[in-house]
Amino acid sequence: MLHVGYTLHSYDGLREDLVEQSILIVEDDQRLADLLTEYLTSSGFRVGHVARGDIASARILSDLPDLVVLDLMLPGLNGVGVLQAIRPRYTGPVLMLTAQRDDIEQVGGLEAGADDYVVKPCKPRVLLARIRALLRRAGEGAERAGPSDDALQLGLLTVDRGRREVRVDGTAVQLTSSEFEVAWSLASRCGSVVSREQLFLEVRGVSYDGLDRTIDVHVSRLRRKLTRAGLEEPRIVGVRGEGYQLTLPRAD
Repeated sequence: MLHVGYTLHSYDGLREDLVEQSILIVEDDQRLADLLTEYLTSSGFRVGHVARGDIASARILSDLPDLVVLDLMLPGLNGVGVLQAIRPRYTGPVLMLTAQRDDIEQVGGLEAGADDYVVKPCKPRVLLARIRALLRRAGEGAERAGPSDDALQLGLLTVDRGRREVRVDGTAVQLTSSEFEVAWSLASRCGSVVSREQLFLEVRGVSYDGLDRTIDVHVSRLRRKLTRAGLEEPRIVGVRGEGYQLTLPRAD
């Protein structure tokens, strides 16, 4: 749970000048849910709460909140099940809450489509920073409806920064916010190795601790989606001990 020693109203200085954004908290611990609701409301967000996973899936798909804070251990349907149910139609950022530091639990949530995670108990500042970082990245270019000049064309692969869209031979590939950030980081340095440290800073906004597998999972999911979309070149390859590289298309 949140550290109760923190005073919720003391963070008014962290509020930003932005249009009120919606957050849905999916958490069965009522005390924690109340604390999160009060804290995030005081930070300028419109907050809803659901305590069951099966109800949450329908609520997310009907309301389309700007961000979901999702506990993994839930009645009705666990967090992984919620992600599997919503990801075909919901591409907004999902920040999962986990009470364990177990790699298996965290990787399972990321594999199912979560963008990031926070281990409970967590400090309010950390939680708010992760939420704002995810919303900021998801919102970049959201108001741009037309073609963007900030796009990279690599063979059949198009990575459009302005529209936050990836296309393979003209067909859009549905990505989470974090998967898009990985795609852009690699595509903008196509042919060069991008270190895990760089990817962590650009995608998660935190330093790589040498153990966290979050980026590896996002890269794996991105690679699978591009392959399913029919992309053969360029390819994402791992460079042992260094990071990842998007290879250039082969010349005809």
